[in-house]
Amino acid sequence: MLQRIITFFERYSFGVCTYLGERFNVSIAKIRLFFIYSSFLAVGFPLVFYFFAGIVLDFRNYIKRSRTRAVDM
Repeated sequence: MLQRIITFFERYSFGVCTYLGERFNVSIAKIRLFFIYSSFLAVGFPLVFYFFAGIVLDFRNYIKRSRTRAVDM
């Protein structure tokens, strides 16, 4: 049951922690823990950053996909 929940969030999340972990060469689990702990301390502000970064990353991926489709034509 727990594995299904973890798989769901990893599949449908924005991938912000993964992107930051690969970009700065830091463990993804440490970044996730940072977001969780800082959300308690900063009363949810990191969650606003997480969603904003997720939207930006999703928009960047959308632009990259549309560019590759235009080049393939």
